[in-house]
Amino acid sequence: MIVELGHFALTLAFAVALFQAVVPLVGAGRGWADWMRAAAPAAVMQFLLIGFAFAALVHAFVTLDFSVRIVAEHSNSQIPVLYRVSGTWGNHEGSMLLLVLILALFGATVAAFGRDLPLGLKARALSVQSMIAAAFTAFILFTSNPFDRLSPAPLDGNDLNPLLQDIGLAIHPPFLYLGYVGLSMVFSFAVAALIEGKVDAAWARWVRPWTLMAWVMLTIGIALGSYWAYYELGWGGWWFWDPVENASFMPWLVAGALLHSAIVVEKRNALKAWTILLAILAFSLSLVGIFIVRSGVLTSVHAFANDPARGVFILAILGVTIIGSLTLFAWRAPAMRSEGLFQPVSREGGLILNNLLLAVAAAVVFTGTLAPLVREFIDGAKISVGAPFFELAFTPFMVLVIVAMPLGSLLPWKRGDLGRVMARLWWAAAAALALGGVVWGLQSGEALLAPVGLALAAWLILGVFVEIGARIGLPRASPGTALGRLVRLPRADWGKFLAHGGFGLSVMGIAAVTAWEVEDIRLASPGESYMLGGYEIHFDSVSDGQGPNYLYQRGHFTVFRDGEVVAVMEPEKRLYPVQGQPTTEAAIDMGLTRDLYLVLGDKQTTGDAWVVRAYLKPLANWIWLGALVMAIGGLVSLTDRRYRVGAAARRARPAPVAAE
Repeated sequence: MIVELGHFALTLAFAVALFQAVVPLVGAGRGWADWMRAAAPAAVMQFLLIGFAFAALVHAFVTLDFSVRIVAEHSNSQIPVLYRVSGTWGNHEGSMLLLVLILALFGATVAAFGRDLPLGLKARALSVQSMIAAAFTAFILFTSNPFDRLSPAPLDGNDLNPLLQDIGLAIHPPFLYLGYVGLSMVFSFAVAALIEGKVDAAWARWVRPWTLMAWVMLTIGIALGSYWAYYELGWGGWWFWDPVENASFMPWLVAGALLHSAIVVEKRNALKAWTILLAILAFSLSLVGIFIVRSGVLTSVHAFANDPARGVFILAILGVTIIGSLTLFAWRAPAMRSEGLFQPVSREGGLILNNLLLAVAAAVVFTGTLAPLVREFIDGAKISVGAPFFELAFTPFMVLVIVAMPLGSLLPWKRGDLGRVMARLWWAAAAALALGGVVWGLQSGEALLAPVGLALAAWLILGVFVEIGARIGLPRASPGTALGRLVRLPRADWGKFLAHGGFGLSVMGIAAVTAWEVEDIRLASPGESYMLGGYEIHFDSVSDGQGPNYLYQRGHFTVFRDGEVVAVMEPEKRLYPVQGQPTTEAAIDMGLTRDLYLVLGDKQTTGDAWVVRAYLKPLANWIWLGALVMAIGGLVSLTDRRYRVGAAARRARPAPVAAE
């Protein structure tokens, strides 16, 4: 009965979404205040109805109601409760319901906390947001109903995909959806502004928190997915340029550009049309990601569905959204004139350069991801675009971004002097070059990746410290004065410092692990020992056992360094009998400076030898540490009252001195 009520609630939510999509928009066009005010209660009602539908589906998974088709297909009586819950969105239908729930949640948030929004802008934004929600709710109801029943119901389920039975994958999709849907809210505000024909600093102040929140959630979601692939798939890598990885990476890049572009709109009343275009592109790329994952046109270990009929439906949503919004943009954009004038060498110029580089980098990823699909459509040929293309075509643009970031951060608004900025940064540049030279010398002239990567990371991190010093008046200010200014720095500035510094930490980890990783693949038998980069690995034994819903073979290894035990490691091979699917559980001894990574492979048909893969990964954890610091930086910025949704500005107080 609860399942039927959930289905009914979802159907009612679709009707409410249609009402919310039409009535407030008509009211805004006609100037009818009562019709515009209807948007807020409709948004709240839509969220409550979809929330009930989602709760009904969660209940079906937790109580193991195998009469519901997706519960029977994606759950089992033996799996832990955590994975019963995450099984709700560990499938195509449930994950789409989660996406629609978050769409409705954000609409309800604007309805509840957007009291300071102009009534017309609020009504139009909620109407556009509801159009998106109505489209995806229709997609669920007509092609992907999560409440379908089975008759007769099976005695037990088919189990959740073993690769998804992991805490990382349990929370990874919700974070990605929070990012995708956060960009839908930005898109809704952009389209509402186009319809209204007005983009100003107040609009930018409303868009920035949503953009920042979406960027933070995407950062966390991408990092979780990368870390899951690192420890769960057993291949030893952290990024594969997989189409679904790229699907979340592209909107992350454009959201970063949008975040910086919105600053120019807010501070200088410039780049209005460009910022609107970035908002459209960011959400459009999110829709492209949904299409890649759901349509089956590109295969991936992360893909949920392989149904062309669903792909056509999503392609229709994608086409209407992109063509409609870009047509509206082409009509309205010429009237959006920038008022702020500035020189190329200025803070504005630096932010424009940042925007262009990030946008081109996203275009490179987009091209490489969809090239196989386009080629197959044209002549039926199947091609593969892999890591070599992306690394060669993408990396130069990110290098330029890193080089420009400290310079752009120190340039003043309107007009700057690059020579004066470099005078502040000379010691950071010298230290970064010295680090690169030392690394080059210590590695005996091997590949340039490590010295160049570490030098760039140092330049970025040291540039943050130079900017902090400039903001508090060092070296001219007295220590007491500088400390007071440091304490009074806005939280948005601290968030920027953390985000830029975290990016530097990730770059440092990427450079080190890519250049200096040591790999060893061999046949080994219990009782044997071998060396790996200064560590002695002793293969002790292999034992068999049984988990909640799987069987395992567990290797036991002891790792020594200079005769001292540094780790006891136990990699596993698991077999999930219900699905007959094996998985690999790597054993990782994590450290601040390196990871030791062991994988137990297959046993040979004769003898007692096993395939054992071992890796020594310098600074591997810095990749995810940097992502965490970036996300924390974004969250710190969101706590700044100036960027909170609906918060009025405080009375100005004396600000720290600006960088010269």
